[in-house]
Amino acid sequence: MTTSVRPILRDDAGHVVLLDQTLLPHEERYRTYDTARGVADAITTMIVRGAPAIGVTAALGLAMGARQLAVGPGFAESFEGLCRMMADTRPTAVNLFWAIDRMRAVVARSSADHDALLKALDVEASAIFEEDLAVNHAIGRHGLELIPDGARILTHCNAGALATAGYGTALGVIRAAAEAGKGVHVYADETRPYLQGSRLTAWELARDGIDVTVIADNAAGHLISRGAIDLAIVGTDRTVANGDVANKIGTYQVAVMCHRHGIPFYVAAPTSTVDLAIDTGDAIPIEARHGDEVRTVFGTPIGPSEVSYLNPAFDVTPAELVTAIITENGIARAPYNISLAPLVHPAD
Repeated sequence: MTTSVRPILRDDAGHVVLLDQTLLPHEERYRTYDTARGVADAITTMIVRGAPAIGVTAALGLAMGARQLAVGPGFAESFEGLCRMMADTRPTAVNLFWAIDRMRAVVARSSADHDALLKALDVEASAIFEEDLAVNHAIGRHGLELIPDGARILTHCNAGALATAGYGTALGVIRAAAEAGKGVHVYADETRPYLQGSRLTAWELARDGIDVTVIADNAAGHLISRGAIDLAIVGTDRTVANGDVANKIGTYQVAVMCHRHGIPFYVAAPTSTVDLAIDTGDAIPIEARHGDEVRTVFGTPIGPSEVSYLNPAFDVTPAELVTAIITENGIARAPYNISLAPLVHPAD
């Protein structure tokens, strides 16, 4: 199943064009960015979000920004400044750093031909984009076997076309199931405080004709306990060597409820999101966002201003709650410290 959702584009001038996800589902507006700083700000303010999409966008922004740097012996140092600026945008999603490192490597191995270097950066950024699309479709194919006919699927946050170069990771599996005629029905919890489930997941699934029902975050346990959910599938911003998974805040609660009631909890994880350099989830940096995202809903206050608000953007789900991790190279199951590495480095 293809999707018409295209969150990341590049125009003929090489500018980065992003679908502004802060305006969805009420308005579809694309914003054009002509500087690397503008792209970095778009990542920080969640105009673009989702681990794979952040990585793709950063790569395109760096390729564009490189063309605006002065030619000469200081180019590499100036480009490194762009890389550091991009790396400071969102700390949890490992794709961001993976993509930045790929762009750094292009500069590190470059010759003295400046035009050739700029072209090589463009080619690498385009490759990251195209690889992400291919990875998403492969995750869908592998995950298809885990989805029974007529499955009622709970998902948290948005791991769809909007969170990637297109198609999606968790929603890629769901799209593959729908394409195979499995008649799935999706329950998208709203995902407070930024409402990626009710605003984004529901929007793109409805747009593609996939049955979807939005529920409040605190309704998930009730539905699972009543036998109304067959499985849950989510994305990930970083999965570490032992299989611990960092994903949008609230994912851990979903996993606990699935475990309590004996239904599968699956994670769709491109290998670019797997960080084998970290042993356990305790070492994953957790982004803290401004408390106003909890106090308000897109600028409208819903709580008193005289109290404090805590807004961690992610939580960590321990590996023992994860039924399987679906990658583009196959499916990993516990023990993940043995099964994950061969999928991340299949040629080793």
